[in-house]
Amino acid sequence: MDSKIHKRRATIDNGETGEDLVLATLIGNGDDLGPLVRHAFEMGRPEPLVQQLKHLMKKKEVEIEDLCKTHYEEFIRAVDELRGVLVDAEELKSDLSSDNFRLQEVGSALLLKLEELLESYSIKKSVTEAIKMSRICIQVLELCVKCNKHLSQGQFYLALKAVDLVEKNYLQNFPVNKIKIVIEKAIPMIKAHIEKKVTSHFNEWLVHIRSSAKDIGQTAIGHASSARQRDEEMRERQRKAEEMSMAGMDFVYQLDVDEVAEDSVLKFDLTPLHRSYHIHTCLGLQEQFRDYYYKNRLLQLTSDLQIPSSQPFIESHQTYLAQIAGYFIVEDRVLRTSGGLLSVEQVETMWETTVAKVVLILDAQFVQMGTATHLLLVKDYITLLGATLRQYGYEVSPILEVLDKSRDKYHDLLLEDCRQEIENIICNDSCDQMIVKKESDYDNNVLAFDLETSDIMPAFPYIAPFSSMVPDCCFIVRSFIKGCVDYLSYGLNSNFYDIVRKYLDNLLIDVLNEVVLNKVHSPALGESQVMQLAANISYLERACNFFLQYAAQLCGIPVRSVDRPRAGLTAKAILKTSRDEAYLALLTLVNSKLEEFMALTENINWTMEEIVQDRNDYMTEVVFYLETLLSKGQQILPLDALYKVGSGALEHISSSIVAAFLSDSVKRFNANAVMLINNDLKMLEKFADERFQSTGLSEVYRDGSFQGCLVEARQLINLLSSSQPENFMNPVIRQKNYNALDHKKVSIICDKFKDSADSIFGSLSNRNTKISSRKKSMDMLKKRLKDFN
Repeated sequence: MDSKIHKRRATIDNGETGEDLVLATLIGNGDDLGPLVRHAFEMGRPEPLVQQLKHLMKKKEVEIEDLCKTHYEEFIRAVDELRGVLVDAEELKSDLSSDNFRLQEVGSALLLKLEELLESYSIKKSVTEAIKMSRICIQVLELCVKCNKHLSQGQFYLALKAVDLVEKNYLQNFPVNKIKIVIEKAIPMIKAHIEKKVTSHFNEWLVHIRSSAKDIGQTAIGHASSARQRDEEMRERQRKAEEMSMAGMDFVYQLDVDEVAEDSVLKFDLTPLHRSYHIHTCLGLQEQFRDYYYKNRLLQLTSDLQIPSSQPFIESHQTYLAQIAGYFIVEDRVLRTSGGLLSVEQVETMWETTVAKVVLILDAQFVQMGTATHLLLVKDYITLLGATLRQYGYEVSPILEVLDKSRDKYHDLLLEDCRQEIENIICNDSCDQMIVKKESDYDNNVLAFDLETSDIMPAFPYIAPFSSMVPDCCFIVRSFIKGCVDYLSYGLNSNFYDIVRKYLDNLLIDVLNEVVLNKVHSPALGESQVMQLAANISYLERACNFFLQYAAQLCGIPVRSVDRPRAGLTAKAILKTSRDEAYLALLTLVNSKLEEFMALTENINWTMEEIVQDRNDYMTEVVFYLETLLSKGQQILPLDALYKVGSGALEHISSSIVAAFLSDSVKRFNANAVMLINNDLKMLEKFADERFQSTGLSEVYRDGSFQGCLVEARQLINLLSSSQPENFMNPVIRQKNYNALDHKKVSIICDKFKDSADSIFGSLSNRNTKISSRKKSMDMLKKRLKDFN
């Protein structure tokens, strides 16, 4: 029996499944089988569960049977409990069936509702997608309408922005394929249309900005000119303040500073350019537009650099240079505001091309110019161009170097202009003292050039010691200095005072001094005219200090710096030499005139028998001539020059008197002739002494006199009139009384000195032993002179 039981158990064990084990475990653990039963009914498979339960029941019955054998009583109780479980299971099965039936009834209605709901959801989804698609279409079409509107209004950036929104945000996932295709075809055409229109507007701007460049340049150069004028006015006020301060006077001035914002004044519209560049950037054509802009502007520049052949450069240079200035002011603004449209290298390339071309043109034009005025006019505008463009960072030194290279030519032309003016003035000068009728003329012609002889204002009309050529030449020299400074100002060299001084020396030496000397040596001039020229030269020499100070003032150099010993003009020394040469020319004329008078000595009776107390007529003429000469000289010549003229004339007269005794025409003379000459000499000595005192020379030359200039003639007359002429051979007496006489001359003259017996001396010789002793002494002198010679 046990073997059967074991066989049956093995069979059961062999028939167990995983579900049986789970079910057995749940029952063994006393767990609730409700979820398992509910799951079986929900799955619609309660039968397997029932089968499992039955199988499990059988298994348990076997176990119970085994257990009952071991524990009978317990088995009986377990069987009872099992039967109770069976009853409960049946009840549960019945409940499950009823619940399942009710659930099926309720579920069928719900399934119908669910199907209706799912269908509604599907419709809703389709409608939502349709609405979404419609909205997308509406938005795209609205953008298309806006795009067309912007295009019609010329608002290309807004149109391009609308196209960009369509292209980036809608077109890729656009639901309507036909519309998508139409839009895809339209977008390139719209972009091409925008590019064409924007390029057309940009080309119009190119034409406009080129035509406006001249006005822009002229305005900017006008600002530079105004700024320069303000600077010059400020320096002039400062110079006056310094001069008054040095003079110990109080002077207050106020600088009115008015800053000009040039960017606000130079108004030109770059909006079309910026719009075009931005739109091309949006179109992805940024590099293409940069290249287009650069090439077109380069073509415009090439055209602007060509000088017009129909107009002289002197007439067109301002327009030409203003066009260039305007062009590069525009380019500077484009470089600073366009955000990369132009590169610094491109602007530098254009500027270098311009500089090279302008330098060539200026070199050629300066060579052709024949007047200093034209050169200065062009130079001024070039420096204003340089000052204007330097503010925008352009290197203008190569252009200014052209001015530096033409500096010598300008000054040669200016020098030649001044030469013609000075020659005209000096040649037409009457060499008469200038008459100043009113104070304003005195200020302009005398005080303006420091030519005044006194600090006291004279009475009018005032007769100046110089002729009108002096202030007229000073005006020309002053204008020359101004011309030199004007050309050298605002160039490469800021300190050009030494250059101005060099050119000033050239004018004074090579032109003024040369022309004056030519006038001095003119054979048509008389003594008074040469004297006036000599006086004029001395005043021109005096004006050199003014010229130097004026040059320093214009050059911005402190006036005290020109007072240094080595800072003067070479021309001053040259003019001083020329003044001395004029004095020599004057003395030559004076001596020539005096020789005409002294030639009348040939009419003297050198062997007169009677003593004549009257003077010779020639000496009266000489004194009158000298009186006129020295009176004129006292008015216009400085004292040293007056002394030279007077002493030179008197020395020549003295030499002429001695020469008269030496003349071959005088074979012999007697004491009466000597007495007559002595009377003439006394008259001349008296005049010389009076004029030396009246002219004020005695206060300057305390150790000299005009009378001393007649010493040779006086010593000769004294010797011939001496009672002991042989004393001439005594060295001590000769050195004291006859030091101006020459042995040979004295020997020749003494040989001519004869007192014949039939002369008055001869008739009185027996009664006058003194005359006899003098004759013996004279004979002794003659003998000793012969032995000495």
